[in-house]
Amino acid sequence: MTPPPNYGTESDAHVPKPALGLKFGVSDGFTHEVRRRVDGYFESTGKARRDCPQMYVKTTLVLTWFAASYALLVFGTGAWWVAVPLAISLGLSMAAVGFNIQHDGGHHAYSDRRWINKLTALTLDLLGGSSYVWARKHNSIHHSFSNITGHDDDINLGFIGRLSPHQKRLRFHRLQHVYLWALYGFLPIKWQAFDDFHNVVTGRIGGHRFPRPKGWDLVTFLAGKAVFFSLALAIPLLLHPLWIVLAFYAAVTYVQGVVLSVVFQLAHCVEEAEFPLPREDTGRMESAWAVHQVQTTVDFARRNRLLTWYVGGLNFQIEHHLFPQICHVRYAALAPIVEETCVKYGLKYAAHPTFRAGVASHFRWLRRMGMAAPANPSHACERRRVGNAPRE
Repeated sequence: MTPPPNYGTESDAHVPKPALGLKFGVSDGFTHEVRRRVDGYFESTGKARRDCPQMYVKTTLVLTWFAASYALLVFGTGAWWVAVPLAISLGLSMAAVGFNIQHDGGHHAYSDRRWINKLTALTLDLLGGSSYVWARKHNSIHHSFSNITGHDDDINLGFIGRLSPHQKRLRFHRLQHVYLWALYGFLPIKWQAFDDFHNVVTGRIGGHRFPRPKGWDLVTFLAGKAVFFSLALAIPLLLHPLWIVLAFYAAVTYVQGVVLSVVFQLAHCVEEAEFPLPREDTGRMESAWAVHQVQTTVDFARRNRLLTWYVGGLNFQIEHHLFPQICHVRYAALAPIVEETCVKYGLKYAAHPTFRAGVASHFRWLRRMGMAAPANPSHACERRRVGNAPRE
């Protein structure tokens, strides 16, 4: 496979590479131009790509929010009308840890120091996931094969939903635009208690093989699960009845699940995103890798500063997919540069003006994918490259 370009200055030798041999089109003018312009931005401004002071401040605030919500919920209250808002707060803070701290650390975008990236990536283990499995599933697979059916496991919900026009439709999918919103909240429980273990035991993520964790990686995997379930269940059970602990565990993870799932879906599973397949004659993708990222990804609510702060810049998803090793606090400044370059090379830069518009587009896409008549991807996705040369 043609590996994704390394747009950062940090060596990516330690970043796991995709397992399958799917290749993309040769690098084109857009790939080199967008990289040149972004490099020029950092050279002219003198700003750092990583180790940004505001990230360390933000990390302190988010972790304090998380710790305070947990402590007050478990140790500080007995009234349900206080506990319920705290459970919502804890779920939101856990999602914030994932969006901001873990995500940047897992992409080696938090710091130039590898140990800091590793430490921040490990916050996912604190949330019940596995930083080891996530690095393979997200970095190597999703970022390499975004929205390619059969390759990108993040758009595979199994039989419960149809996110791609190339996936099999079942009769009950006609209601998925109604029921999937409720099911999104249960995904973290499945992830925490089953998916990671299944991936490690089988050595597979969807159709991809990956090396099972060994040595310290295995110790970290098991210790992370033990710490999470101690925090989520064992410690609360010392103070509260079983049914209360289970009920609030479900409530907290449900809030976390809805938030995490919706933010991901607004970036990839909307009307404006493409779902291309390899060419039948060559078996490779028609577009270059960077062009593919623009075609399959959508921004949303770029002017909403509060949302941008909370979701760790993941509303600037195009910028993130092109430059995953740059800290997310820089994405807002990079967006005009990327958009101008897309216009120059005839690429449609898709962005919903508001969060609400993105949600509405995802709703319509779910409904379309559930229709009895096969959806026409060329009708739903009008983002096509019109040429490899810049416009005059």
